[in-house]
Amino acid sequence: MERTFHHGKHELHGITVVVETSGAHTFIGRCDDITDERVVLLDVAVHDGAEGPKDDFIAKAAKFGHWAKEKALAIPRESVTKVTRLADVTA
Repeated sequence: MERTFHHGKHELHGITVVVETSGAHTFIGRCDDITDERVVLLDVAVHDGAEGPKDDFIAKAAKFGHWAKEKALAIPRESVTKVTRLADVTA
């Protein structure tokens, strides 16, 4: 695994990512770190499924940016199904 100049942090440190889970929640935020136990995000937008399809939420964020609802969140790694750079999402 390649490391950034932030020693001990995941290679996605500082990058805005989309975190999809096995549950109803999808998160978009700035990656602080990814470990075996958790994915830690800063300035996080949260989608719980009530606002419509998650694909629409992700596409809108890719086009216009995301609106942070939470300052920081730690998402249990066992519930994470996919982590994608928001910049790699086609709006």
